Amino acid sequence: MADALRIEAVGKTFRNGAVALQDVFLAADAGTFLVLLGPSGSGKTTLLRLVAGIEKVTTGRIVIGENVVAEGSRHLLPERRNLAMVFQDYALWPHLCAAENVAFALRRTGLSAKACREHALEMLDRVGLKGLAVRFPSELSGGEQQRVALARALVGNAGLVLCDEPLSNLDADLRERMRVQISELVRDSGSTAVYITHDQQEAFALADKVGVLEKGRLVQLGSPEEVYSHPASPFVARFTGVATELAVRVGRRAAAGGGVEVELFEPTATRPVSAEAGSALEPGRGALLARPSAVRLCSPYGTEAHVSGKVVDVAFRGRGYELTVELPSGSRVSGVVSAERAARGGRVGLALAKAGCVVYATDEREVEAEPSGVEAETSDPLQEPAALRQVALTGDR
Repeated sequence: MADALRIEAVGKTFRNGAVALQDVFLAADAGTFLVLLGPSGSGKTTLLRLVAGIEKVTTGRIVIGENVVAEGSRHLLPERRNLAMVFQDYALWPHLCAAENVAFALRRTGLSAKACREHALEMLDRVGLKGLAVRFPSELSGGEQQRVALARALVGNAGLVLCDEPLSNLDADLRERMRVQISELVRDSGSTAVYITHDQQEAFALADKVGVLEKGRLVQLGSPEEVYSHPASPFVARFTGVATELAVRVGRRAAAGGGVEVELFEPTATRPVSAEAGSALEPGRGALLARPSAVRLCSPYGTEAHVSGKVVDVAFRGRGYELTVELPSGSRVSGVVSAERAARGGRVGLALAKAGCVVYATDEREVEAEPSGVEAETSDPLQEPAALRQVALTGDR
């Protein structure tokens, strides 16, 4: 049975004083597929480890189902949290075959060895590996090892499944096939899932709910459509994919979420652009962030174009071409879709649709920082024992 997850005012400060998480509030109903999205150092791995019980919270509390698993001095061990975990590096026992690795997750359920093996074989069959049940991890490909790890996580019917960037070590084609399989199997199991990634396309494809983290704070939580269409900040907009960022002049006040017309600071701009106000706007300078879906190729000489520029790159993408267009100011617009190959150096017009264009006040624009490396450099110097890490894998109750 799936467990709901509540994270309330959670913070994490490591012994060296590094602050990894600050005041995180988050809730996921039972059966939700929640994806935590953010760059390296944003705190997403630390948050996952806190939920798993591998790290202890500094402040706040975590509730899984009806159980407070972390608050103050209370810290429920991973094996008592009714969860399972899929790691990026698979973390399979090298001396156990595939079936034994999966059956390992059932060792404390009271089932007989025969029943454990039968359940393991059934789960391996569901992930398409029944014929490889007797092979050891060293005899399996990366994708096959990840499917064994997934089977092990799901076989115990844990209420909560945690996935730590499980596809990052796979090639592009296998990533997509495994993404579909993870989505299907986790949803069929009925478990609640928390999945972390830095890939926005992967996040939007998998999630019922997306949480975006920046420098240890949860800056937006919502459906993929909400996060994409109404980013809460320039950081969220940039991290989830923009084709361009352009300086604009705001002519009147606008409330956040309302419509606004702005003028582009571009020599070839011909008319105002309609957009959504991502923040409260006052007359003056602003920044327009446009999604790739909002940019359409058109003639540079007609009335459709808001601005025109020069094609500087053409990339064939199978279904068509993606152009990069340089504007006279030097700004570049990427991901412009064309059904036909355009000539490099040719002039083209760009029309900007209101849906997908968001304007923010200039003083709210952020300088994109280098990854802070919090996750890579602030893990507790006292590493958790191997046995504890393995318990987090198994879903033991």
